[in-house]
Amino acid sequence: MTGQTDMAGGGGIKVVGVNHRTAPLDVRERFAHGAHEVPRALARVMAAGASGGVLLSTCNRTEFYLVADDEPALEAVWSLLGERLPGASAGGAREYGYIARDRDAVRHLYRVSSGLDSMILGESQIQGQVREAWEASRAQAGPVLHRLFQTALHVGSRVRTETGLGMGTASAASAGVAVAGKIFGDLAGRSALILGAGDMAELAATCLNDEGVQITLVANRTPERARAIAERLGARAVSLDEAWPHFATTDIAICSTAAPHAVVTWERVGGVIGGGARRGRPLCILDLAVPRDVDPALAQLESVFLYDVDDLQTVAAHATARRRDEIPAAERIVEEETDLFWAWYGGLGVVPTIKELRQRMDDLRAHELERALRQLGHLSPEDRARVEQFSEALLNKFLHHPTVALKTAAEAGRGYGLLEAMRRLFGMEPPA
Repeated sequence: MTGQTDMAGGGGIKVVGVNHRTAPLDVRERFAHGAHEVPRALARVMAAGASGGVLLSTCNRTEFYLVADDEPALEAVWSLLGERLPGASAGGAREYGYIARDRDAVRHLYRVSSGLDSMILGESQIQGQVREAWEASRAQAGPVLHRLFQTALHVGSRVRTETGLGMGTASAASAGVAVAGKIFGDLAGRSALILGAGDMAELAATCLNDEGVQITLVANRTPERARAIAERLGARAVSLDEAWPHFATTDIAICSTAAPHAVVTWERVGGVIGGGARRGRPLCILDLAVPRDVDPALAQLESVFLYDVDDLQTVAAHATARRRDEIPAAERIVEEETDLFWAWYGGLGVVPTIKELRQRMDDLRAHELERALRQLGHLSPEDRARVEQFSEALLNKFLHHPTVALKTAAEAGRGYGLLEAMRRLFGMEPPA
């Protein structure tokens, strides 16, 4: 169990979440959010004070990217995740989580999109998942996170184009082919069925098909999607309930539905697999879903080889040794792009803040000058003009250094913190 870590101090952009390093699969699958759950989850966090939010939820991570200066927004995330841990204490989710702030939050997303933070170093699926998360959260992201996720996709593309971090194939799907090959030897002529019609299932099926495996069935709750994949793979589309008897004859089962609970249960297929029809022939079950599709108890059956996402990603990780040499080059791109984003972000409020500060100070100068001149009625118009010029010159000198310092900090990517301090010192409201 990994305790909560805070990667940096400050406010503004934050990421709050859990991943494969901090939480085991049985915890991660409880935190996983389907696309239909994203708007409601973000609405709840934004009601607690966040002005923008994107929820990234994959088999390896559930992360809330927020624009929020208030701790209540972070508490709302922990509360929301904690409710998915039955019997856990109020702070249960925190025990598996982390927070990254400001530059560290930007850097974190860039590393995620690049495949540097993946269980399988350099895996390519994460970039599509980052894009899907942004699309699903578009209505609630806000301008800062829109810019952040756009640039994250650009960073991921740069890393894959300019380095060898993504060389070769290393994914849960390709790992499934590898383990099936070890179980059966030659895969040519073997049969497989698919439960679910998502991209991961189709990718795994395509990999198996390329090795000579015949995909016989595609079962899904949505018949249209099942038929579309079945046609591409030369298979037959069926409903989920029609698929269970076929566990008696298939060699490989690929399971990747979006169900919130196990669908391949002992009650549905235990008797079919354990009966005499299989005659001890091996059955390889690749559970690519989070939450898991397959009841782990089925692994107890003789000749059943069950692999979940963590198992397959561990297998795939062994194929990534060559990619490690590319990490420094990828990290340099991430740092370069983090600096560019932070320079943009740090300068967002600089010009309006400078204008507002000068206007406030000039209003104060004019008010005090008027009050002083009322008491100096004996002054000639020329002398009154000289006093006014003096007040303007003095104000300009007072504001010169803060103005230059703020502009310089923004150009260096450090404007946000100084901007916040200046607004607090002079009693100005945060910019819209």
